[in-house]
Amino acid sequence: MKTENYPISFQGTEEETKLAEMVKEWDETCNNCHPLTPITCMTDCKIWKQKNEFRILHEKMKNSNFLTNLLNTLKNKRRLKILDIISNCRHSISKLQDELKRLGYYHSQQTITEEYLTPLIEVGLAKENQNQYCITLFGCRLNEIVKEYHEIGDILPAHSECYEETALSTLLNKPKTYEDLEGIIPAKSVARVLNRLQKVKLIETAKENDYVFYFKTKRELDAAKCSPTERRVYENIPLDGVSARKLAEKTGISLRRTYKYLRRLKGKKLVFTRKRLKSYALTAKGFQIAMMLNDIRNLTLEIAAASIIINKREINKLPMPDTSQKSEKKRKKLLQLTTIQSTSLN
Repeated sequence: MKTENYPISFQGTEEETKLAEMVKEWDETCNNCHPLTPITCMTDCKIWKQKNEFRILHEKMKNSNFLTNLLNTLKNKRRLKILDIISNCRHSISKLQDELKRLGYYHSQQTITEEYLTPLIEVGLAKENQNQYCITLFGCRLNEIVKEYHEIGDILPAHSECYEETALSTLLNKPKTYEDLEGIIPAKSVARVLNRLQKVKLIETAKENDYVFYFKTKRELDAAKCSPTERRVYENIPLDGVSARKLAEKTGISLRRTYKYLRRLKGKKLVFTRKRLKSYALTAKGFQIAMMLNDIRNLTLEIAAASIIINKREINKLPMPDTSQKSEKKRKKLLQLTTIQSTSLN
């Protein structure tokens, strides 16, 4: 069995994105800019600072568990509040402490720094400059996605391998059976994950309680002698099958009598049964959370693509050592040494 984790690979993410287009515009501006000194560029240029954010992010995203760490960081209400606060303007630690007090959160400056700010910095959502904290471009974009989901930490486990998030993302496309999910997350964790998601009402099992479905065979109806009621039951069986309970509702016949006619049709080889495995689907609330997770993943891929482009271009721009000058110096030094040796011998 092949097990897939929620962490994603950032290789092959250089496709054109809005951020990638923005990086191109930055390059054009930089090519036309001629600062007096590199220090001027580093201290005064906003583009250089944005590029530097991406260089730092590029190193962070090399970690195969980056997305798992990012999601676990976001599953904390106070961190999301801080992210929202610093999205407006930069704050010192004391000012940030005052802002949190207004919201009803009383923490020491050490706790704020170690428990809330440091995790945000480690995943590239915030940065510290001259004892003040501000949001990064990545943090700003992500804050727009999660601003309505500050309660996410109460819904999903805060310190996890993100199997719940994996399950939600998988169910976004279509309902899945227990066996399907065993091929996506570790088999030993499937029951626990499904139980957690059902408790917080993010997923539900199919409302249909009957998992034995009836299907029509290829045999023609006219080839068998059927009563009008048997024909009525047969004609109400859809191509994709139906449970006896649903069939009873469609035909207006009692469930007990429906089973009787289905047995007769089965004996005449007009109907066969097949068990349908229980499937799990997203609730309306689960769909919203799954869409939010999908948006985070897409944004992370977009940021990764831009950081890869910037990193590659910066490497290509590094000046190569002038080996010709070194060779010339070495040749002259050797010639001079040879001349001195010849003079000594004479």
